[in-house]
Amino acid sequence: MRIGPYQIDPPVVLAPMAGVTDKPFRQLCRRLGAGLCVSEMTTADSRLWQTRKSTLRMDHTDEPAPISVQIAGADPRMLAEAARANVARGAQIIDINMGCPAKKVCKAWAGSALLRDEALVAKILDAVVAAVDVPVTLKIRTGWSHDQRNALRIARIAEDSGIAALAVHGRTREQRYTGVAEYDTIAAVKAAVAIPVIANGDINSPQKAAQVLAFTGADAVMIGRGAQGRPWIFREIAHFLATGALISPPAPAEVAGILLEHVAALHEFYGELQGVRIARKHLAWYCQDHPHSDVFREQVNRAECASRQLAMIRTHFDALATHTEYLPGRAA
Repeated sequence: MRIGPYQIDPPVVLAPMAGVTDKPFRQLCRRLGAGLCVSEMTTADSRLWQTRKSTLRMDHTDEPAPISVQIAGADPRMLAEAARANVARGAQIIDINMGCPAKKVCKAWAGSALLRDEALVAKILDAVVAAVDVPVTLKIRTGWSHDQRNALRIARIAEDSGIAALAVHGRTREQRYTGVAEYDTIAAVKAAVAIPVIANGDINSPQKAAQVLAFTGADAVMIGRGAQGRPWIFREIAHFLATGALISPPAPAEVAGILLEHVAALHEFYGELQGVRIARKHLAWYCQDHPHSDVFREQVNRAECASRQLAMIRTHFDALATHTEYLPGRAA
């Protein structure tokens, strides 16, 4: 799949997820096989760009190309300015958020709420595409609700506006993340436009990725929740798409190395106090299927310093590797 001058290979993309796809996670997913990683959404409101949260979200130092940055807002002029500002900071692809179902975002008439105003969608896309010399992509849902599904019309507006690629989550905003994703609409979108289409929603295994690509005809798949605690899913999917064969899941020792690398990067990126706290949700995802995971999470979530958190992770995985009984309270 190509987005402007960039060849996305393998055609497996990390979805933008607020509070998840920060720079440490993006760098890890790229190393483990993702062809493209899209950043957390950055507000188009320039008054908030100097906050610590926005400053960190707009930090793309040492990220591998192409750097894709998602922007969110409802005002065409502000979104155009945000696109220019992020390109100046290193963005090589600008992604526009019209898919987020969060109540706070939709109340500001941003995210998936924009799907209810097709005229405004066109103005936003025209403004952002005209503002920058890099490819602009768009992420949407199938519509606002079951009775207001307009992904095909939005896709045609996007193509007419010069959008370089379109990601479609197979749910309405009303569904949020409930039920199951449907792929008929994604297939219809792919058949209706000539630009690349990326299929998103409930893709959590190599087999599912291949099935969705075959059914929809999409050019790539986008992985969101399926990568939480499983960043190696990208290499698994890439290998399966290329060969038709499954690769063995990582052994506990490799998972431990990946997790320790990830957590240490969070400590460094955010600082010890914030990094330790942000790491907790990732720990829960990585370890959710492990023996005694509930006990481990309870204990490790009490760790307030980086060294203690890392030591408890090592102890947990040492126990898994040797098949010994694990009691988190014994961690060093």
